[in-house]
Amino acid sequence: MRGLDPAATFRQEAQELLEQLELALLDLEHTPDDRELIDSAFRALHTLKGSGSMFGFTDVAEFIHDFETAFDRLRKGHSTASPQLIAAALQAKDHVAGLIFGEAAPGEGAVILQALRSIVDVPASDVAAGEAPQQALTAASVAEAAHWRVQFRLPSDALAFGANPVLLLEEIAAIGPATIRALTADVPPLGAFDPEQCYLGWEVDLLAPDPHDAISDVFMFVGDVDLSIEPLHAPATAAESETIVSPPRAADVAPAPVRQEAQPKPRDSATEAASSLRVPAERLDALMDQVGELVIAQTRLTQISAGARDPALVAIAEELERLSAGLRDTSMGIRMVQIGTLFGRFRRLTHDLSRELGKEIDFVTSGEETELDKTMIERIADPLVHLIRNAIDHGLEDAATRVAAGKPARGTVRLSAAYVGAEIAITLTDDGAGINAERVRAKAIENGLIAPDAVLSDEETLPLIFAPGFSTATEITALSGRGVGMDVVKRTIEALRGSIDIASRPGQGSTITLRLPLTLAILDGMLVRVGDSRYSIPLAAVEECVELSVAEAVGGRDRNFLDIRERLVPYMRLAELFGSEAPRDPYQKVIVVSSGDTRVGLVVDQILGNHQIVIKQLSRFHAGVRSFSGATILGDGSVALILDVGQLIGAGQFPDDCSGQPVLRKAA
Repeated sequence: MRGLDPAATFRQEAQELLEQLELALLDLEHTPDDRELIDSAFRALHTLKGSGSMFGFTDVAEFIHDFETAFDRLRKGHSTASPQLIAAALQAKDHVAGLIFGEAAPGEGAVILQALRSIVDVPASDVAAGEAPQQALTAASVAEAAHWRVQFRLPSDALAFGANPVLLLEEIAAIGPATIRALTADVPPLGAFDPEQCYLGWEVDLLAPDPHDAISDVFMFVGDVDLSIEPLHAPATAAESETIVSPPRAADVAPAPVRQEAQPKPRDSATEAASSLRVPAERLDALMDQVGELVIAQTRLTQISAGARDPALVAIAEELERLSAGLRDTSMGIRMVQIGTLFGRFRRLTHDLSRELGKEIDFVTSGEETELDKTMIERIADPLVHLIRNAIDHGLEDAATRVAAGKPARGTVRLSAAYVGAEIAITLTDDGAGINAERVRAKAIENGLIAPDAVLSDEETLPLIFAPGFSTATEITALSGRGVGMDVVKRTIEALRGSIDIASRPGQGSTITLRLPLTLAILDGMLVRVGDSRYSIPLAAVEECVELSVAEAVGGRDRNFLDIRERLVPYMRLAELFGSEAPRDPYQKVIVVSSGDTRVGLVVDQILGNHQIVIKQLSRFHAGVRSFSGATILGDGSVALILDVGQLIGAGQFPDDCSGQPVLRKAA
């Protein structure tokens, strides 16, 4: 097995730290006094610097060294988290990402650091390249400072796990004036020397106020370090501070040894890392393929055992079915990722667009804990970016226009996710001006999409914005207006077996809803027979099954409603929809399914039972067939098409009311 590239491993971990840093900075803009956010951002910077130096990214470590020094003034309360500081810090974060992934522009770092220093008022001499930043002790702070002796020994395997003692010593020296000595008593003879073992210890005499918290931060990501901190001197006076040149030697002072083991902070991230394993996505894809083949083989075994009537074989088939179902659920669970990982990216997008367009925006998210297949999350990222940009650029008005219309000056964009039956619904809402249906209609006529005399409702007009090249923008900007994007959004969502809905009210805003299946791999299905063919319906979309009476089964198409517990449910006959000429079963069944808020019935000849569906994509020749989301292989080797419930409902000819509302009855 080929080993992992250390640089690639660092880039993966750095990406997570950069996202953590970005989220902390964006939150800090709204709550500038939140100490936990400041510490979170600083820890992310600190870890990036250490990891970058360890993996050979010296330019990253040097830039973050200066970035961290400037940002440290915020941590010490010498500066505030102003919007200007957050904007400069975000630019610095982007430059770090550019250095890591080889996309940084030459000379950009110096400009960013200069802007950052000017905002926090840090002289450039304090962050000279290659120097360990000594924190300047003012007269007031020296009055509270004292001499401390810090001794530490790293675990013997610390070097093998990437610890860098030099960086740790630099960080301790940054706390205050320090004298560093190596402890060599445990160094063995050369013949017994193991270059991967750490034999040295270090002793540091430090002048600083109580350094326990700062030193705990230094060793936050180190394992079981043997650490002691002892006071060596009473607090100095301001007058004494003018004559201090170097820390006194231990022999020159009367030590008052009070040995205290440093209390490291809880290492939630380290604990989590120890219980998790990073696996390449292609290995998960291969695992899902193998599980899919196993499910198909298990289905064949179940079918053979049912015909053989051998109790031992039936028992084995049932046990294998149970195990394969558990393996399927576990494998799919590995691929499921909380959608909050995607939503977090859009906060930066909204922040930058707000500054670029001069619009005040509140970006609100909900349902971040909703889980979706990792592959699907990656493929819907770009469509959501385009929809959010359109909502901010075209939907939200400027502050003056909003105030004149009686709205708050700050616009709101909401992004939410929720489970809806067998689907996940991602909803984007803005409280802007909405979509002008008349302008959409006029543009559609101009582009030849509809006839001039066509009569369309607003619900039929608004989806025209997804036509290729369609745009109602009066001018082209750097963000939008060229008519490129909305058609790509629609094609991408439909390629994922999803659908997209749009609603808008003039002056009040717009809502776009993406409906997507939870996974693209394996799911539970209900196998049904229609004529001589078999079809599979995703079980999560099925609500109930009812019998179709003989009178309704032989009736015409003039009354396609069922009264189910005093609620009207429209239904369609799949035999007529698919053109089946086989004789109809006299005792037909109705499968009541749902998509969003719509409930309909699907009339079938027979329900064959439940089984696991391994979804196989249809060929390019069948890409235009919207009634099916794919196919699955049955136990006898034959193929059954998988019904796409959402598309089927959208294409069906139903009455206006398909929501299953209560039946209106006249009083007796």
